[in-house]
Amino acid sequence: MAGDGKPVGSSMAWKMKAYALPLLLFTLSLFYQLAVLPNSFPPSHYDVLGIKRYSSVEEVKDAYERLSSKWRSGEEIPATVDFLKGVRMNSSLTFEFCLLMCYLVKILVYVSMQVRYAFELLTNPIWKRDYDYFGIDEQLSVLDAAKLQYAENSFSHVDLPLINDTSFGDQALNGMSSWDGATNNSKPLLLLLYSKGSNRCARFLETWKRIADFLEGTATIGMVEVGEVQMATSFAERKPTGQFFFRNGLPSLVALPSGCQTSDCLMRFEGDLSVDAVTDWFATSVIGLPRILYYSKESLVQNFMAKSGPHKVKVIFFSKTGERAAPFVRQAAKHYWAHASFGFVLWREEDFSFWWNSFEIESAPAVVFVKDPGLRPVVFHGSLNNSVLLDLMENNNQHELPQLRSVTSRKLGCDARGYSQAGNHVTSWYCVIVAGRLSPELNKMRETLRRVQELQSGGGDLSIDKEQSSSMVMALKSKRLTFAWLDGEAQEKYCSFYLQSETSYDTCGPRRDVTDEPKLFLVRYKRNETEADIEAEKTQKNKWNALLNEDVDPASQLVARYNGSSEIPEIIKWISQTISDGDTRDLPFYRTKTPDLVPEDSEPMWSRGAQSVLSKSIGVKHSFRRIISRISDHVGDPRIGPMLLLGALMSFGTIWLSRSQQKPHTQPGQQNESAEEDEAVKRRRERSRNARKKDKPPSMTDSEPKDAYQMPMSDSDSE
Repeated sequence: MAGDGKPVGSSMAWKMKAYALPLLLFTLSLFYQLAVLPNSFPPSHYDVLGIKRYSSVEEVKDAYERLSSKWRSGEEIPATVDFLKGVRMNSSLTFEFCLLMCYLVKILVYVSMQVRYAFELLTNPIWKRDYDYFGIDEQLSVLDAAKLQYAENSFSHVDLPLINDTSFGDQALNGMSSWDGATNNSKPLLLLLYSKGSNRCARFLETWKRIADFLEGTATIGMVEVGEVQMATSFAERKPTGQFFFRNGLPSLVALPSGCQTSDCLMRFEGDLSVDAVTDWFATSVIGLPRILYYSKESLVQNFMAKSGPHKVKVIFFSKTGERAAPFVRQAAKHYWAHASFGFVLWREEDFSFWWNSFEIESAPAVVFVKDPGLRPVVFHGSLNNSVLLDLMENNNQHELPQLRSVTSRKLGCDARGYSQAGNHVTSWYCVIVAGRLSPELNKMRETLRRVQELQSGGGDLSIDKEQSSSMVMALKSKRLTFAWLDGEAQEKYCSFYLQSETSYDTCGPRRDVTDEPKLFLVRYKRNETEADIEAEKTQKNKWNALLNEDVDPASQLVARYNGSSEIPEIIKWISQTISDGDTRDLPFYRTKTPDLVPEDSEPMWSRGAQSVLSKSIGVKHSFRRIISRISDHVGDPRIGPMLLLGALMSFGTIWLSRSQQKPHTQPGQQNESAEEDEAVKRRRERSRNARKKDKPPSMTDSEPKDAYQMPMSDSDSE
C-alpha cells in the first residue's frame, strides 16, 4: 500500500496518466534528435574530404592530395575477387569472417569513389557555386551507378572522371537581371531558372524554346542563370536554417501573374517538364484561360454548335495531332468569348468526305468560321500563329448580319442613349431590325436582310431604281444606317416595346403556338442638341426636372413597321423612303425610356478573378501547397528538438507545482476525524429535511382526511 492508502500499482498508473503530456513531449524530442534530425542533415561532400564547409578550391585539392597520398603510400585496396582468392588459400579463416572482410573491401572502394566524386564536384567552379548556394547536386546518381559497375573491381579500374562536364553552348537567351525587371511587366511572366553546369538544364533547353514559341503573345518569357545570385535567391525557396534551395532542382519554372509585385503571389511549377504540361499549367493556373474541348463529327453539332448559342460565331479548329490548344488560341477564346465559341476536331482521313461536304475542309491544320444561316463558312488552311489568328478573328468575329445584343448595341448605333456609328456630330441615324423567335422563318428573313445590306453596300447587282434607293445608299456610306437582327424570345421586353400590337406575341416572347412570324421595323434616332448644350441646360434646371430628365433616353425614337412582301426590291424601296421622310419631314421629337437588352451570356467561370493576381480557387490551392511545403521544410529544423524538450520540462514543472499546491498532507488520525465530522453533518441535514416534511399542513390537493365523509345533496335521487 502507498502512504495515501491506495495500492502502489494504481498510484503509479495515476501518476503516469497525470504526466502523460510531458512524457510524450520528451519521447518526441528524443526521437527527433536521434532519428529525424540526422536524416535531415546528411554528411556533406566537405565532410567526406575532412574539411570545413565552403572551403576554397585550393583547400579541396589539398585535402584530396592528402587522402590519395595515403592510398599510394600503402598497398592499394584489393579487388573483391582477388581478396576471395587469398581467403581460399587460408583455410583457418571462418566463412563469416570472409564475408565480413569482402563487405569491408566493397565499402572501402565505395568510399574511395565518394572522395573522388567530392573532389570533382568541388573543384569545378560552377558545380561548387551551385552546391554551396543552393545545395544542388544533380549528378549524385553517378555514385550509385559506379558502385554497381565496379563492385567486383579495385579502385584503379574505375573510369575517371566520374562526372562529365556539361557543354551548355552559347545561346541567345532572354535574361532577367533584377526584380524590378521581372515585376514591371503588363503581361504575366514565366521565368526559367537554370545553371550552365547542369546537364538537365542543357537537355531542357530545346523544350524551353518550344514553350516560349507556344506562349508568344500571351506572356513575357525570361531566364535567370543561378550565377546571378541576388536575382536567383529572390525566386528560390528558403529552409528554416537559411539555406536557399530549389525543391525539385534545376531547371525550375516560376510564374508571376500580371500585377504581382511581391514573392507572395509567385507560383512554382511542380509537374512534368514537358511542353504540354508547362503551357497548360501557365495558361490555366496563371493566366486563367478557358480550355477548348475536342469534338467528334457525331458530337460537334449537338454538343458544340447547338449549345454555343445562335448569337455567336462558331470557330472550329482541325488538328492532325490532337494536341491541346495553344495558349494564344485560348487567349483569343477568352478575348472574343462574347462573340465566338471555339472548338477542336481531330482530323482523320477517313472523314474527308464528311468535312468537305459540311465545311469544304481539304486537310488539317485548318480553321473554319461558321456565321449566318445559309452563308458559306470562311475556311483558312495552314498553320496559325498569334498574329494570323488575331487578324482572322478581327475580320470574322461577327455575323454578316450582326445581332442586336447588350454588348453590340452601342457599336451598331442601335442605341437611344445617343451613340451613333457616324459620331456625335450626327443628329439623326437609323437602325433596320428584323425580330423574331429562332426558326426557319427568321433565318430566311435574316438572309433576305443580309442580301439587302450586301446589295446596297456594293456587293451585288440588282435592277433597282437608283433614285428610289439613293437615300438608303447615302445613309450607309455615312454610317447613319445599320442592319441587325433581334432574338425576340430572349429580348421579349425590348421586342414588345417596338412592336406593340395584337400579333406581337407571334414575334416576341416564348413560343405559344406553331406560328412564328418575324417582323421588320426601322427605328429613327434623333437628337436636337449637342452634348455640351445638354449639359448646360441641365445645370440651369432644378433638381426635380433633372431627375425627370434622367428617366428618358437622350435621343428621340420613331418606329416604322414594314408590312409589305419579302421581296428585296420592295424592302429596299421602303427603307429608302422611310429614311428620306425622316431626314426631310418635320416629325415630332418624342423621347422615352427604352428597356435594357438582356445579356445572352452569364459571366463565364474562368473569367471570374482572372484579371486579379490570383483567383479564389487557385489562391486556395496555392496556399494549401505552400502550407504543406512549409511543414515538410520545418521537419528538418534543428530547433524543433530543443523546443520539444523545453515543452516537456515546462509542462512537467507546471503539473508538479499544481498537484503539490492542491491541499496539504494530513495524518491518518486526522483523516478519520474529518470523515466522522462529515458523517455527522450529513445526518443533521437529513433529520432537518424530514422534520420540515412532517410539519407541513395538508392542502386541498392532499389525500382525503380519515374523518371526512360525503354529505348527500337535498335533491338527490337516492333513497
